[in-house]
Amino acid sequence: MPDENARKGWFSSLPNDSVAKTLVVAIGLCLVCSIVVSTTAVALKPMQLRNAMVARQVQILRVAGLMEEGGDVDVLFEQVERRVVDLDAGRFAEGMDADTYDQRKAAKDPSLSDAVPPDQDVAGIQRRARYAPVYLIRDGSAIETIIVPIHGYGLWSTMYGFLALEGDARTVSGLTFYEDGETPGLGGEINNPRWQSRWVGRQVFDDEGEPRLRAIRGTPVPGSPGAIHQVDGISGATLTVNGVNNAIQYWFGDDGFGPFLAWLQEQGETV
Repeated sequence: MPDENARKGWFSSLPNDSVAKTLVVAIGLCLVCSIVVSTTAVALKPMQLRNAMVARQVQILRVAGLMEEGGDVDVLFEQVERRVVDLDAGRFAEGMDADTYDQRKAAKDPSLSDAVPPDQDVAGIQRRARYAPVYLIRDGSAIETIIVPIHGYGLWSTMYGFLALEGDARTVSGLTFYEDGETPGLGGEINNPRWQSRWVGRQVFDDEGEPRLRAIRGTPVPGSPGAIHQVDGISGATLTVNGVNNAIQYWFGDDGFGPFLAWLQEQGETV
């Protein structure tokens, strides 16, 4: 008669409390779980990318004043002209698709980006992609709204958002953030629509074309010098607000969208 253990098999013959059986079960369970998790992540990635894209589109529509309750995002977004800007040249980049171009990915690619010197990196971004998307709303042939992406480091995280300008390419018509890791109730107040609404009507540039827009401690005094460029800050969130200010300063300066906005005005495309 064959040996009972041989008939059962090596694994089945092991005591349930043996070290070998415990290790085999644990390793097998880990392998099965890792396969399930990996397969699920791969299967869901297209959906995750789609959701992230729709979330950004919603923020662009919202900051442009085009978002409608219950509206179809894809249909509404057709009103938005999507272009790519060559930041070095301050012009539209030809032959590039704004719907597929990924500025964040490009910033990690040395062939598509440049390191920002520490003394110029006020926004703490380290690398700047050479190209950036821009979103336009036109009234006929004239541009009535310009929406540009901005990002910069706050207290805990890199904050990503959009700032919209009126057709004069200098007056703020909206500000929103779609990704950040700032402290809820403090720095997280950058996502509060009431605080964001304070930026509307403020001027980004002074008479010399220098970016002056910023949030300050206290409330701007109407009629005082510089008040048109100032917004009431957020109590207890100084470093986050400084990060917002620095992001605006950088992205509307010479290394950001400043030259492009000046070029748009020279072309007579703005209203």
